[in-house]
Amino acid sequence: MLNLQQISDRLEIRQLMIAYATALDTRNFDAWDDVFTPDAYIDYRATGGIDGRYPDVKIWIKKVMTSFPNYYHMLGNMDIDIRGDAATGRTICFNPTALKSSQGEPQVMFIGLWYVDKFVRTAAGWRINERVEEKCFSHNAPDGLNVG
Repeated sequence: MLNLQQISDRLEIRQLMIAYATALDTRNFDAWDDVFTPDAYIDYRATGGIDGRYPDVKIWIKKVMTSFPNYYHMLGNMDIDIRGDAATGRTICFNPTALKSSQGEPQVMFIGLWYVDKFVRTAAGWRINERVEEKCFSHNAPDGLNVG
């Protein structure tokens, strides 16, 4: 049975995950400053991205997401394990994305992945200290687009 602190921690981490997706989907990338630790490691290579420390990945994501006119990140099955002031998590993400094909036609691709995370409790609340994507599938990606 979970105690009140464990319930509170789980809810805060779940809200952190929602804040991540909301900031990404509304293109408010500066809101990520309240999601990641300043030194967080992020690895998006499984879906064709980069890996590195949070400040560099934030600059990259601002640039790359301009290529996609519409997208969203739907999260589910959040499996969170809390151990004091640290936690791990594995969360499903379903990511349909609108873009133009190599022929310039509108196209929607689908990416299924997991976020494998490490969280830390900070003075400002829980933050993501490490995020690694694990790809499950992609469908209908245009020729030449690397989605892992």
